Amino acid sequence: MSTSPPGQQSTTVADMWVDPRCPWAWITSRWLLEVERVRPVRARFHVMSLSVLNEGREVPEKYQEAMVEGWGPVRVCIAAEQRFGTDVLLPLYNAMGTRIHHDKAGLGREMMLAALADADLPAELIEAADTADYDNALRASHQAGMEPVGTEVGTPVIHVPGPGGGTVAFFGPVISPSPRGEAAGRLWDGVLAVAGTDGFFEVKRARTREPIFGQHT
Repeated sequence: MSTSPPGQQSTTVADMWVDPRCPWAWITSRWLLEVERVRPVRARFHVMSLSVLNEGREVPEKYQEAMVEGWGPVRVCIAAEQRFGTDVLLPLYNAMGTRIHHDKAGLGREMMLAALADADLPAELIEAADTADYDNALRASHQAGMEPVGTEVGTPVIHVPGPGGGTVAFFGPVISPSPRGEAAGRLWDGVLAVAGTDGFFEVKRARTREPIFGQHT
């Protein structure tokens, strides 16, 4: 946690690991950015990869093409971070996510070039999409996010500072749509309460709706 002036609540840095192609992570990211407005929280984004996570696993046929195409966006994201720092990931992720999930632009070269332009990043970063040059850095980022939560979950993963200097890490929350205002804050409070409880592992129920990319109060 960062240091704040006397009488002010300190700010919690919430580190979130995302793959741009995951619709559930996109919705959770919109929630976390809303939490910034109503709680002393600062979101910081990092890259994980569903393609890395599912290497060597049997996946349904309808996901196999996305597993291959999914390498490009995360490679471009990690290349941007390596060259320009972690702060570039949020605008780049926002630009990619808007195109992928709202505009249905797919995961290809045109989407990535448009997202780089929107994030004021050089178009030459697109070259990372088709090479393994940044894969070691990608895998390291992926591992940093996933190690505290294990390999039985995907994205989103969030880390927050825990008591005594440790880290509280969890998968989720998986929500649809994203709550706004104080509703977003209440969800944050509840997630921290359960995730920060020693020995807590899981709360889950069947999903009864598809991803909804709008927000509700």
